[in-house]
This record gives sequence, C-alpha cells and structure tokens, in this order.
Amino acid sequence: MDIKQLEAFAKEAAKSIKSESDLNDFRQMLSKVAIETALNTELEEHLGYEKHSRSPSGNRRNGKLTKQLSTEDGPLEIEAPRNRDGSFEPQLVKKRQTRFSSLNDKIISLYANGMTTQDIVATFKEMYDANFSETLISKVTESVLETVTE
Repeated sequence: MDIKQLEAFAKEAAKSIKSESDLNDFRQMLSKVAIETALNTELEEHLGYEKHSRSPSGNRRNGKLTKQLSTEDGPLEIEAPRNRDGSFEPQLVKKRQTRFSSLNDKIISLYANGMTTQDIVATFKEMYDANFSETLISKVTESVLETVTE
C-alpha cells in the first residue's frame, strides 16, 4: 500500500469520524489491529510455519491471552498469542509489559516516511530495545497493510 492508497483509506475513514471521541476510537482500533497482527507475525516466525499449516515440531499455537496496555490514548486491550511450550517471547509487547507509549507516532512514521526495513529495525531497537529481523519487519508490514486494506 502506497501513500496515495493510505490517503484514500484515511479520507474514507474520516467520513464517519464526527468527534474527537470517534477519532480516538479509530486510532485505538488501528493500534489494536497493528499490535495484534505484529504479535501474530512474530509467533509465526518463532514457530516456523503459518497459521492453519502443520507444525514441523510439536510446538504449536495455544490460544490467546487478553492483555491490558496503557497507551497515550488510554487503555488498550489486546489479545497476545501463545504457544504450547511457552517458549514464545514477543519483542513488540514483551511478557508482563503494561505500558506502550508513542505507538501511533511510530506506526505513522513507518508508513508515511517510507522507511526501509533496515531503518525500521534500527527504530524498534532504539525505542523498544527489541531485536527484529528485516524479514520479520517485512512480514509484519505486509500483514498490517493487508489487514488495514480489508
């Protein structure tokens, strides 16, 4: 999805926004979708197979855990994926993490500034002390864009 497609999406979404509360709800929904999509993509990379495929090992998905995050826009409830043997250590929202700040600015900067995967890796390393691979960043970006487009 390029800038023009994002602008068209934003203009269409803005038609239903009538108040500051509507705007905040929309931002919260986008944040929730982006975080959950990124976490699911992280789990896919950790397990080595896509959802609904066969596990090459005995380790597989094991439901989701509801988690409450404090963000700049207020509380945000997400569903964090789990795996059977408990070895999955998410990087974007770590286990027991309850605060998540500046998410909206980071999401906007990733897409709007046309950052390379290397730039995004460096940004997440600096901001979250999270070690993401360029491959994971590409997969997350593609997944988030597909979800936002839908």
